[in-house]
Amino acid sequence: MFLHMRTLREDKDLSQKQMADFLQIHQTTYSDYELGNINIPVDVLKQLANFYHTSIDYLVDYTDNPTPYP
Repeated sequence: MFLHMRTLREDKDLSQKQMADFLQIHQTTYSDYELGNINIPVDVLKQLANFYHTSIDYLVDYTDNPTPYP
């Protein structure tokens, strides 16, 4: 499970449906991303990192530092 993705989404008071609409995917696909049930394509990770102003590593729980790389 990608807890940082869920936390970032919830901190912005966004639903999975809203994020799915932003990414132009189905809500169930987005839910599977958050749960770690399916791999997130790199282009989607880039979109999410840009949207949340963080790093891909933070999104996929490889680091606890939300600061994006310079």
